[in-house]
Amino acid sequence: MTGTPHNSRKSRTTRPLRRTATAALGLVLSLGATGAGTATAAPGGAAKAPAAASKACRLPAPQQPGTSEQHTLTSGGRDRTYQLHLPAGYSHKRDWPVILAFHGRGNTGAGTEEFSKLSTLPAVVVYPNGVIGTGDGDRQAWQGAPYAAAGVDDVAFTEDLLDRLEDTLCVDERRVYATGKSNGAGFVGTLLACRTADRIAAIAPVAAALYPTGEACEPSRPVPVIEFHGTGDATIPYAGDAERGLPAIQDWVAGWAGLNGCVLRARDRVTEPDITVSRRLGCDRGAEVRHVAVTDGGHTWPGADIYSGGGYTTQTIEAHEVMWQFLRQFRTPPSHRR
Repeated sequence: MTGTPHNSRKSRTTRPLRRTATAALGLVLSLGATGAGTATAAPGGAAKAPAAASKACRLPAPQQPGTSEQHTLTSGGRDRTYQLHLPAGYSHKRDWPVILAFHGRGNTGAGTEEFSKLSTLPAVVVYPNGVIGTGDGDRQAWQGAPYAAAGVDDVAFTEDLLDRLEDTLCVDERRVYATGKSNGAGFVGTLLACRTADRIAAIAPVAAALYPTGEACEPSRPVPVIEFHGTGDATIPYAGDAERGLPAIQDWVAGWAGLNGCVLRARDRVTEPDITVSRRLGCDRGAEVRHVAVTDGGHTWPGADIYSGGGYTTQTIEAHEVMWQFLRQFRTPPSHRR
């Protein structure tokens, strides 16, 4: 796959392109606006528990609600670790949504939890840890980047991790969302969402390092996207970097909109002095593609109160809040895996 999603899905599917209602296109555009279509769920709502989830809901929680702890999982013959956060209100009477958050190169799950504020959301949040890759220093990385460790299948690890979560926690397997920063966001946007669209309801890459992987992105269903990127990012340039195979961010966004069959680009809207939001609408199954550009923003997490990367960090929005308003609408189709 190249950094820009390959638009081959239309030739593979016999499902008709679904248009969002004309009235929906006339709604006032805002960061809080919701998508339309069969992928949409009532904000904050919980789906009826499938049998497997009901069984897991009767198990004791692996840690105290409101805490974060590291756990170990064997995947691909390796012991892998992940930071698990249970919300303070976690109980056995509710199926909780899941947010997977993948760290940037050289960071950790715990470090990402600290600056991202994702653990303040009403969800089970999981921060997986990558495997030490190549290059200077012992820096953890994710599959798909040129510095990733050879022979490591992080997509398989993520699926093994989801199996563990669904078997042991009271979670809603149809409301699993993926985000990440830099290399972690690139993994989400170039591999994970492309290969596991049946399990990932929507994605929210932040400052994504969208290295080419050599394979076409062919998701099995349209995947809603909200993407954040600073126009002044010196690490992963907004305009792309041909020498490293990195696409221009706007080109990648447009490519994903093509995968989702979006037929309309709404007028860009400046929502804050340094924030411009663009939206692709009229997408198959309501799978909107939204882009949040931070004017002069660096390689950072919007709203972070501590260091999250080099350059300017906007405080006019909180990325975790904005992405949650978008992500929480969507569900994957009913699963027949279990």
